Amino acid sequence: MSDKSSPLTPPERVDPPMAADERTMLLAWLDWHRATVHSKCAGLADGLSAAAPLPASPMSTIGGIVSHLRWVEAFWFEVVMLNQPDTAPYSAQDPDGEFRAGAQRPPDELLAEYAAQCERSREITSHLELGNSSRRVPDRRGRTTLRWVLMHMIEETARHNGHLDILRELADGVTGE
Repeated sequence: MSDKSSPLTPPERVDPPMAADERTMLLAWLDWHRATVHSKCAGLADGLSAAAPLPASPMSTIGGIVSHLRWVEAFWFEVVMLNQPDTAPYSAQDPDGEFRAGAQRPPDELLAEYAAQCERSREITSHLELGNSSRRVPDRRGRTTLRWVLMHMIEETARHNGHLDILRELADGVTGE
C-alpha cells in the first residue's frame, strides 16, 4: 500500500507487443488492462467514487468495481493458485461485500490497494509456469491452470474497464481511451 503522504503514481499503460511468446503476451495484456483501471479513475473526486447512477445496478460504483478487481486478483492468484485463505469482504450472506465496501472508501486508497494486489499477483505469477495447476479446486469443473487464470483476469479486467468507462462519464463527464 502506498504512503498516504504521497500521491499514487498510476502505472504506465504500455502497449502489448504485436509479436511475443504466449506468456509475455498474456502478462502484457493483463498489465495494460490493470493500468487502464488507474487511467479510468485518474482525478476522480472522492464523492463520485460511490455514485451509483444505474438504478437497476446499485452495486455498480467506481469504488465498488476497483474493490472487486482487487479482490478478484487476490482470489485467483492467492486463494486458487496458492490455496491461501480467502480474506475478502464478501461472504455467503453478503456476496457483494467487496462492492459495498469499495463504495465507502476514497478512490486513491482503493487504487493503492489494487496496485499492491496486482504486484502480489505478478510476484506469484513469476514463480509459476502457464501449465501449473491450481492448488485449490475453485468449482465443480476441477483444478485450473495459470494460463486459464491469466486469460480470465484479462477478460474480467477488460469487462470492468468498460463499466468504469461508462460510470466515469456518468459521474463527471470524463471520457477517454
